[in-house]
Amino acid sequence: MASSPPSGLAETLRAEILNGTLAPGERIVQEDVAERFGASRQPVRDALRLLEGDGLVTLKANSGAWVSKLSASECDEAYLVRERLEPLLISLSIPHLTAVHIEHLTHLVDEIESATEIESFLRLDREFHLLSYAGADDGMLKEFVERIWNTTQHYRRAFAQLSDFAHSDATHMEHKMILDGIVRKDSRQAELALEGHIRRTRITLSQHRELFS
Repeated sequence: MASSPPSGLAETLRAEILNGTLAPGERIVQEDVAERFGASRQPVRDALRLLEGDGLVTLKANSGAWVSKLSASECDEAYLVRERLEPLLISLSIPHLTAVHIEHLTHLVDEIESATEIESFLRLDREFHLLSYAGADDGMLKEFVERIWNTTQHYRRAFAQLSDFAHSDATHMEHKMILDGIVRKDSRQAELALEGHIRRTRITLSQHRELFS
C-alpha cells in the first residue's frame, strides 16, 4: 500500500472539519481514513497528531480520535479569551500591515458583504480576520489565536446561521469599522470594533444552549 504523507492527510481532514463535513464530536476511525486515502495507519496517526496540535481533533489513549467539541461553558470561555487576545494582536499587527495587506483586506470586506453561501462567508471572514493579524510577529499569541479559531469554527457557523449572515448589517458594519481603523492606523478604534464584534457572537451563542447538546 502506498503511503500518503501526513501533511496531505492532515490538510484534507482539516478542510473537512472546518467546512463542517466532519462535525464536532464525530469519531474519526483511523482504519477508515487509511483505507480512504490508500495509506498505512502510521501516516494517519501522524496526521491526527498534527490536527490535535491545531485544536481540531481530540485524541484519547486506547480509545481513538474525535473532532473537537466544546461545551457551552467552554465555548463561552473561548470567546472571552478571544475578546481579550485578538484586540491585542490586531494592535500589534496594524503598524506593520502593508499597502498590499490593506488592499486585500478591503477587497475581502466587499466579498464578505456580497457572500450568499455560508461556507463562502465563513472562509472569507476567517481570511479577513487572520490577515488583519499578519503584521504581528509569528509566535505564541498568533498561534494560540488561530487554535481558538479552529476550535470555535463550528460555532461561528451556527452564529452566522442565527444572525442571517447575508443580511447582517451589524456584521458588515463591524468589519468596516475594523478596516477603517486599520487604514487610518487607529489601533484603538480597530481594537474596540473587534472586541464588540467578538462579544456579539459570544452573547448570541450563550442564548442558544441547544447548539451544544
